Amino acid sequence: MAFQKTLKDKVIFSGIGLHSGKEVSMTLRPADAGTGVVFHRVDLTPSVSIEARAGNVVNTRLSTTIGKSGATVSTIEHLMAALTGCGIDNVHIDIDGPEVPIMDGSAAPFVRGLREVGTRVLNLPKKYMVIKKPITVIDGDKKISIIPSRYYRISFDMRFNHPVVNNQFKSMKFSEEGFEKDYAAARTFGFLIEVETLKANGLARGGSLDNAVVIGDEGILNEGGLRYQDEFVRHKIMDSVGDLSLAGHSFIGHVKAYKSGHDLNHKLVTEILARTDCWKLEEAADTSGAPAILPLPSPELAWSKA
Repeated sequence: MAFQKTLKDKVIFSGIGLHSGKEVSMTLRPADAGTGVVFHRVDLTPSVSIEARAGNVVNTRLSTTIGKSGATVSTIEHLMAALTGCGIDNVHIDIDGPEVPIMDGSAAPFVRGLREVGTRVLNLPKKYMVIKKPITVIDGDKKISIIPSRYYRISFDMRFNHPVVNNQFKSMKFSEEGFEKDYAAARTFGFLIEVETLKANGLARGGSLDNAVVIGDEGILNEGGLRYQDEFVRHKIMDSVGDLSLAGHSFIGHVKAYKSGHDLNHKLVTEILARTDCWKLEEAADTSGAPAILPLPSPELAWSKA
């Protein structure tokens, strides 16, 4: 049986918030089975606990923000992607500010820290949302769908009208190893021409060449260049992994995104949760010893109705 996981011990991450520009520290600690991912704003009196679920999303402008009782935590997508990529279902996150630290602009620092502390298997089976019927959300010229599949896959078609950023397409068949190797290190990116406007509107105050890929009119401004030739679309897929995890369960389905972002990702999750006729919660009976995050890698992994 594929069981839920949590951390073996606590792990601490500290850094600056990309949009707030404020220093923040957060401590991730083990949680019981069935807890999910819960943020605790420990800098507030009394502290406020916010479950990382789609129903608590309050803002999707340039990042994903969750909130409850007037308290918020923003830019959660990279950390959520790292937790998903490491197969961690349950964790408490004590955070002393309003935004998850941006680290180097990717999920890689979180993945490294989580791998170092390790995971512990819990006593409840891991459940998956198995997509049975297609679901599509359209917003203008943007579109995102999820269709039935034997695996969790994300295909992303990215389009930008900029000489440096060409149209990029990539498809990822999700696995812990593949995510860590090929997607976790892809950094957030932005255009130099937009930086002053963003800062004037209270955004990107903590942004720098140390935590984002900055695109000028004639090239990439970062001294080391790109980590991957198609780093931009890899980052979009990484963001999607984090955003879609707010459904509360891993998917067995193929997500197809065209020019999507945090807002459309959230709308898809909301639509999926509302369309209960299009999916079933099922748990995997794993007789092969394969990682729980790898649905149906071989005929040895059979499905049983939860």
